[in-house]
Amino acid sequence: MATTVTRKGQVTIPKPVRDHLGIGPGSQIVFRRADDGSIVVEKADGTRRRSRFAELVGVAGPGLSTDEIMAMTRGE
Repeated sequence: MATTVTRKGQVTIPKPVRDHLGIGPGSQIVFRRADDGSIVVEKADGTRRRSRFAELVGVAGPGLSTDEIMAMTRGE
């Protein structure tokens, strides 16, 4: 699988690789050199951050307007 490096040195990790490693937004990965000189990419342990939407589950409660819920979602 090939990907392109941007001018900023960034790459997009292909979806099959992300799925295999179990990584998503907020996840951290580790690059390490193997004994044979190759580079190995691994998911860093315990670094997956809950999404800001997941953190809001159950917070809104009944009786709030759409505008109030959207303000909470935006962190206002």
